[in-house]
Amino acid sequence: MSPAPATTRAPAASGTQAVDRAALLVATVVHADEPLSFGELQDECGLPKSTTSRMLTALERSGLLERDEGGSYVAGRLFWLYAIRHDRWQELVRLARPTMTTIGQETGETVHLSIRRGARVVQVAQVDARYLLGSRDWTQVEVPPHCSALGKVFYAWGGLAVAMPLERRTDATVTDPEALRRDVRRCVRRGWATTVDELELGLSGIAVPVHGSRELVAALGISGPTPRLQGRHDELGHALSEHAHDLSRLLRGRARAEGVA
Repeated sequence: MSPAPATTRAPAASGTQAVDRAALLVATVVHADEPLSFGELQDECGLPKSTTSRMLTALERSGLLERDEGGSYVAGRLFWLYAIRHDRWQELVRLARPTMTTIGQETGETVHLSIRRGARVVQVAQVDARYLLGSRDWTQVEVPPHCSALGKVFYAWGGLAVAMPLERRTDATVTDPEALRRDVRRCVRRGWATTVDELELGLSGIAVPVHGSRELVAALGISGPTPRLQGRHDELGHALSEHAHDLSRLLRGRARAEGVA
């Protein structure tokens, strides 16, 4: 736990005492390296228990602080709203991480979250496979969208245009524009996108769309060895779709709560 800033000790009584104490609690939480319990906050700020309780209740109500699943205090939704407006993908990753972790536990495979930046599809988060034979870290690797299930999601639901020429990575890579469009239409009909050996031999992927209030926000998917995923595309596609639906609902609810379109 990081120590409180040098200036953050309980102030002497004054007309601004309540504001000062509230600011002290918020600053202590924001400067901490990890969520703080009630007792830790009280000790760190040197405030009476009743005052700490009253202030924290007001700060939660205003959205300046909130509690995590363990009941400890973290920065509240107003901070996340600021993050959305200035770096929305960090907030998306934060909200999607529990879903990705659950998918990883259920499937054992590598889990991916990708967004669109212009004509590129960029992976912003990954949960590694539990198997010894899993996928590499793709977060720093640029992958042609037509070679990945994540990229096909943006063709199918995000309005990404097919850019020519289409690079051939393997013999299974779809390089004919009309064949790719047919593949994309199949993605829409069944609700998920797939690739089999199209980026690398022996590597398959399945991905689904994550929607915000009005548009596609991200692609959520898994990848793994083709033999291990073979025959499981429908099962995994349905499961991913359910998780994506829950995540989409969370994102829409958060946007409504914070007044974000």
